[in-house]
Amino acid sequence: MTRITDADFWLDQMFAARAAQSGGVLRRSRAWIEREVGYGRVELEVRRRGFHMIEAADRLIVICHNELIRILF
Repeated sequence: MTRITDADFWLDQMFAARAAQSGGVLRRSRAWIEREVGYGRVELEVRRRGFHMIEAADRLIVICHNELIRILF
């Protein structure tokens, strides 16, 4: 039997957001992610989905598509 954890629930909710479903951007504070799920768990899920993640100051930004991205400046 598979047990759904709070982390599983949180990840399901995060990636069910309209922005994630439409190829948009999700922004979360790193401290919040560490407290709710753990950085490693989010990183694995982002990689599994083929998305991109950027860290900027205390924010983690998930780009919810698997196409090429460029950082312009």
